[in-house]
Amino acid sequence: MASGKLFIVSTPIGNLSDITFRAVETLKSVAIIACEDTRNTKILCEKYGIETPLESYHKFSESKKSEFFINYLKSGQNVALVSDAGTPLISDPGVKLVDEARLEGIDVVPVVGASAILALLASIPRQNEAFKFIGFLPRQKAQIENLLNSNRDENLVFYESPNRLIETLSIISKMGTPRKIAIGRELTKKFEEIKVDTVENLLEYYNTHVLKGEIACMLYALDQNSAEESKLFEQISTLKGLKLSDKDIVSVINSLYDTPRNKIKEILLQNKEG
Repeated sequence: MASGKLFIVSTPIGNLSDITFRAVETLKSVAIIACEDTRNTKILCEKYGIETPLESYHKFSESKKSEFFINYLKSGQNVALVSDAGTPLISDPGVKLVDEARLEGIDVVPVVGASAILALLASIPRQNEAFKFIGFLPRQKAQIENLLNSNRDENLVFYESPNRLIETLSIISKMGTPRKIAIGRELTKKFEEIKVDTVENLLEYYNTHVLKGEIACMLYALDQNSAEESKLFEQISTLKGLKLSDKDIVSVINSLYDTPRNKIKEILLQNKEG
């Protein structure tokens, strides 16, 4: 008996009209739908007359439920996987199910559609096509700083929650180098909002405005001058941690990296003023 197919179906990220004809047809035709939260998927199914049985599949049940859906597929029945919103497996459950399906020789078929990341990127100015998607930022301040410092030359795209956005912007703002950021909130919904400005300006804005809904962000890469300045800040911070004097710091960085002494002194002065 031939195996069924696993369909990875994209669903709307807010506006329920943003679903493809193919997605609706697929959800109607499969034997069962694996969904992150059956309550959310039920709303979509009721709107489009989809009567296919729903079964929960979330990050806490991936191991247990993957076998359940693989048995459906091995018996020749098709299965659809959806997340609460957007394209599954992009910061959503599903990787384990896809891995196991491929190990069993089962076809995995993408049914493309809405994505918050693509919606944001399509509506903001960018100097080039390059970007790096990192999912959700880490929780710890030091982890965020390390991640951003090691990717200062990248356009970093990530998700953030409304409860953490102000704290995240504050951390970035205090890292020493001005950055520009794009923030998309409530994308495709009635109160959609897309802002592109400096981190400092948007921190001030969101401190006085209500924050609701899912948020997608792109932190713009540093330009060459800013990147060099940021790296110099990092070098100075490391040497200060070793209890070196300002004079010794200037000598060490000048010797190791051939950075002009006046530039090092300028950053040292800014560091003290900050």
